Amino acid sequence: MPEGRSLQVPSAASAGASQAAPSGTAACPSCPPSPARGSPQTAGARRRASVPQKLAEALSSQYGLNVFVAGLLLLLAWAVHAAGVGKRDLLCLLTALMMLQLLWMLWYVGRSYAQRRLIRPKDTQAGARWLRGSITLFAFITIILGCLKVGYFVGFSECLSATEGVFPVTHAVHTLLQVYFLWGHAKDIILSFKTLERFGVIHSVFTNLLLWANSVLNESKHQLNEHKERLITLGFGNITIVLDDHTPQCNCTPPALCSTLSHGIYYLYPFNIEYQILASTMLYVLWKNIGRRVDSMPQQKMTCRFDGVLVGAALGLVVLAATIAVVGVYMIHIGCSKSQSESALTMFYLYAIILLLLMGTAGLVGCWIYRVDEKSLDESKNPARKLDVDLLVATASGSWLLSWGSILAIACAETRPSYTWYNLPYSILVIMEKYIQNLFIIESVHQEPDGIPEDIRTLRVVTVYSGEAATLAASGLGSQGVTGNGSSATNGNLCLQQASSKEDREAGWEGVEGTARHPSFLRSGTKRRLLRNITAFLFLCNISLWIPPAFGCRPEYDNGLEEVVFGFEPWIIAVNLAMPFSIFYRMHAAASLFEVYCKI
Repeated sequence: MPEGRSLQVPSAASAGASQAAPSGTAACPSCPPSPARGSPQTAGARRRASVPQKLAEALSSQYGLNVFVAGLLLLLAWAVHAAGVGKRDLLCLLTALMMLQLLWMLWYVGRSYAQRRLIRPKDTQAGARWLRGSITLFAFITIILGCLKVGYFVGFSECLSATEGVFPVTHAVHTLLQVYFLWGHAKDIILSFKTLERFGVIHSVFTNLLLWANSVLNESKHQLNEHKERLITLGFGNITIVLDDHTPQCNCTPPALCSTLSHGIYYLYPFNIEYQILASTMLYVLWKNIGRRVDSMPQQKMTCRFDGVLVGAALGLVVLAATIAVVGVYMIHIGCSKSQSESALTMFYLYAIILLLLMGTAGLVGCWIYRVDEKSLDESKNPARKLDVDLLVATASGSWLLSWGSILAIACAETRPSYTWYNLPYSILVIMEKYIQNLFIIESVHQEPDGIPEDIRTLRVVTVYSGEAATLAASGLGSQGVTGNGSSATNGNLCLQQASSKEDREAGWEGVEGTARHPSFLRSGTKRRLLRNITAFLFLCNISLWIPPAFGCRPEYDNGLEEVVFGFEPWIIAVNLAMPFSIFYRMHAAASLFEVYCKI
């Protein structure tokens, strides 16, 4: 083996054993002998261990999907006013699902408290503190929303079902206990009662998804009614249908208070929607971690410092203030008259085009920095990171659908008002900006943190190329990392299984040498500050772009051209299906960028 490509083993006994070991086997005197790779004994053990786990995963996931599909059908039946299906039936189902989840969470918390002295493995990369803080904020606003619903029920108590009073109270209790549960157990790796826990966690996941779908449907109905009112005001009543009014058929006392509560409820729905989807994602990671074997390598604790990001933060705050102003002007002028509506749409498109160009440029600069950096990537298995990446791509498809629909409508329309030409570059930039931003985030979350010792980087490279898991003893790298002289703190406790072929070994050591030869690009103060400023700017921009659709500024509704080309009802259905994913994308991208910022 060429010089500079070997691990230092300070123990003489280890060195002797290494020389005496046959080629292709692990050189480790302190490790017990294990059956050869691919032998019938190991294959049988893996099969016996994996079959029950895979069976439990399949059974629990199918149970959750059936619960979710049944709930969605009931939601759809209520939305289209199906015969014999009322809001009471929907709320009864949702309340029953929440009560069942409450019982399971109480049982789990009680069992965990009784076994609190046991040492339990944790997934240190799941349930980050900032994520739990975000879900706490959204949960607090959700409880306020529940209080408004209780007040609304009291005002219309003469003609409302008792379920409309029971549901918000149950939801508030469910929210409180679920936040407590996620704060204390989001990092758990469950290794006992695994079948029962899988059903409990997956039931919680799909219960939150159904509550999310219910909130999305209620908020979409409200937005659609406002859109129809604007169309009627502008003289387009011939392409719309009657208002889908769900106002109770009785008087409220006092009327002014009930009107205020009704409007307040719909303004708080965006926060409730974000809470439900965040809770379901955290619970899904908990479900994926059931029975998972984690490596014992130490995790780098990330700390967020806010120095050196003045430019990015200042530009982002300017964007945030400008967005709030644009949304205010848009909501005041849209629907007042035809000329004012066209001016509001033109203003929104021009502002969004400039903002998307800036965001796309910032993302391209960040990707270019990573291309020049040649920094090693963390390819270890991580359910939380994989879910974040999958959600980024999946939820971006919602706005991509709307953008391609707008592009097609502009191409196929017989007449095009002047403001629709601004819609064309806006739609193209939405597609490109999300594409670039996804690349930047995905590459950022896979970067190795700078604080990880070089021994761990070497170990990860060898593990990836050899295809075998590396075992760390308690006194080795899992607790101390590196000895005082910089050599690996193995002392016979670090057992690296060698590659299955000479080509794998050479590829692995070439990767280590390449990493050592190229110093970390981000350790340059200028380059790191640039990346942190880019991330801070994109973080604030994504929050800014979350505000307009979440609070009713939706040109996809008000443009009118798509509704003429595709038809009113088909386009409205497409918008109502895609808009929730587009809104969630911005908040999820902001959360991912915050994690990236803390990692740089």
